[in-house]
Amino acid sequence: MAKKVLLKDIANEVGVSTALVSYVLTGKEKEARVGVEIAAKIKKVAKKMNYQPNLIARSLKSGRTKTLGLILADISNTFFSMLARIIENEADLHGYTVIIGSSDEKIEKSQKLIDTFLNRSVDGLIIVPVEGSRRQFNVLNQMNVPFVLIDRSFSEKDANVVVIDNRTASFNAVNLLIQNGYRRIGMIAYDTDLTHMQNRTAGYKDALGKNGLPLDEQLIRKVTYHKLSDDVREALDYFLTGKKPLVDALFFATNSISLLALKYINGMNLKVPDDLGIVCFDESETYDFFYAPVSFVKQDLQLIGQKAVDRLMNMIEGKQVPRGPETVPATLMIRASSGNKKNSD
Repeated sequence: MAKKVLLKDIANEVGVSTALVSYVLTGKEKEARVGVEIAAKIKKVAKKMNYQPNLIARSLKSGRTKTLGLILADISNTFFSMLARIIENEADLHGYTVIIGSSDEKIEKSQKLIDTFLNRSVDGLIIVPVEGSRRQFNVLNQMNVPFVLIDRSFSEKDANVVVIDNRTASFNAVNLLIQNGYRRIGMIAYDTDLTHMQNRTAGYKDALGKNGLPLDEQLIRKVTYHKLSDDVREALDYFLTGKKPLVDALFFATNSISLLALKYINGMNLKVPDDLGIVCFDESETYDFFYAPVSFVKQDLQLIGQKAVDRLMNMIEGKQVPRGPETVPATLMIRASSGNKKNSD
């Protein structure tokens, strides 16, 4: 095994004191008034010798590990994998490394990841909460652990959260279908009391009400994460089979629902958008390969990730953080799947 390079090895190579090397490699050369040329030489030699800092010793001295924990719902979902990459990049700008885990929408796994990250002494957490996990965050507050929730929360009054305006985004999506001639619009959403899904459902209802269309609760079908494929298929059979489909358009509340639904609809004797208008929440490259490119609600992942990291950094550094959630606007991307309805009832 190669011998670990120490600060004194670099000092001997450059011909300076160990303290001087320490100042430079911890970014304090200006405070120590180290010359630009000697600082550059120290960094060059450290790189040449493949010096690796002792992060444990540094964290004991500074009280920080320069690491963040990120808990997502499902890293295999492109929405969350893209968000993870953005958060990773944003954290890197602050000199932080991100450790990532997936809760798989399970409260027990969410808790296990929180415990694991805290045992690794992360400086803060960014979390996509799962249903029923409110107590986990009450405990984190009691422990004074800096954390930020993203994508969803438990109530409109939650302070440490970065989300989009789900209600308005959902309203705009359903309103588009109505303006293009669709009148019997079904919605498939997750069965959860988390705010993002509640607000998306509220936006759907708002659009019907504003346009004078009756609300039929039977046209809102709820599905579960752990039986998603079966539940989506069952909902679509309910909506679309029979002599006359119950709906002429569908709004899918997440991309995980959308992808399964589009695959199933593709095998039906229906033409999109003539027979069935479609709008989805969240984007996916798959939408472009559907024979009628799919309209969708686009979330600004870059802004969500940036705001989440910035807010967490302020909390870690003890700076004042505005109370209340940070809300990011969303954009409705209009494609062929929500085009004007051609067939009359």
